[in-house]
Amino acid sequence: MAITCPVDLDTLKLRAEIRSIYARVAAEPSGNFHFHRGPAYAAEMLGYDAKALAELPADTTASFAGVANPHRIAPFSPGATVVDIGCGAGMDLLLAARAVGPHGRAVGIDMTDAMADRARVGAREIGLSHVEVRLGDALSLPVKSESVDFVISNGVLNLTPDKQEAFGEVFRILKPGGQFLYGDIVVANELSESIRRNIDLWTG
Repeated sequence: MAITCPVDLDTLKLRAEIRSIYARVAAEPSGNFHFHRGPAYAAEMLGYDAKALAELPADTTASFAGVANPHRIAPFSPGATVVDIGCGAGMDLLLAARAVGPHGRAVGIDMTDAMADRARVGAREIGLSHVEVRLGDALSLPVKSESVDFVISNGVLNLTPDKQEAFGEVFRILKPGGQFLYGDIVVANELSESIRRNIDLWTG
C-alpha cells in the first residue's frame, strides 16, 4: 500500500484546501461537511466521557472532527508532557491537559490559524495555563527531539502526503519509552491513481 501521495499531486494546493476546510469547521461547525463533528458524536460513537466533554467550552467540542478516541488506549501520567498533532479546536488537547495536571504540559500543533486560536481560547476559558498551541505541520513538528512523553493524534496523519515522514516526526520527538496514542483512517486495499489524485478525497 502506498504511503506517499502521487509525485505530481499539488501538495501546496492540498495544504491550502485542508486549511480552508478546517477554518470553516472552526467558524461554523454546524455547517455542511462530509464528516461527523461535535460532542454528541464523540460520546455516542467514539466512547468519550460525556460528562468530561460537558466541562469543556462548547466552542471547543462543537468543532471536534476526530475519528477515534486516543484517550481510551492508555492513561496519561500526571506531570507528563503531551503533544497533540493536529489539535484542531483542542478537545483532545484539553482533555489531555486535565489528565496530566498542572505540573504537566500539553502542546497542541495545528496548521490552521482559526483552529489554533480556538484551542488557545478554550484553554484560557477553563484556566489551563499549562497548555500551549503552536502553528505547525505534521511533517515538520515544531518540537524538540526526545522531549515528549506522549504523542496523540486523531484523524490527522491520513491527511499528510508522506506518512513515513509524518511517523518519523512522531518518533523523533518522543522520549525513549514514550507512547504514541492515535486513531486514524486506513484503507484495506490499494487505491487507484485517480482516487489518489483527488484533492477533495484527501482533505476530509
